Amino acid sequence: MAFEKLSNSIDELNDNVKAFTHSNAEYYKLLIFKQTSRASISLVTFLVVAFSLSTALAFVSLGIAFAISAALEEPSAGFFIVGGFYLILIVLFMIFGRKPLTKFMLKKFSREIFNEEN
Repeated sequence: MAFEKLSNSIDELNDNVKAFTHSNAEYYKLLIFKQTSRASISLVTFLVVAFSLSTALAFVSLGIAFAISAALEEPSAGFFIVGGFYLILIVLFMIFGRKPLTKFMLKKFSREIFNEEN
């Protein structure tokens, strides 16, 4: 009788461990799905905004270059001035902006991925 009771307890424990393992695996599957979904949505949103802003910036830059060229009455001067301005911005970014941008992006993505409130 005691052996049967022990055998039943071991079988019940085995079933409970299997159920726990299964539910734990399902939980982690959902957690990974949630995190990859958030990361994917953030990436797509970033790409759409970046593409839109770069397109708008290209048109504004062309307009400014044409306006400067017309004001200086030299067809290529405006394009060289606008190009030089962007080169200066790139150099300044490489010197001063890389660390703050990296810090900002790490904070933003870690908040998106590890935020359990939503």
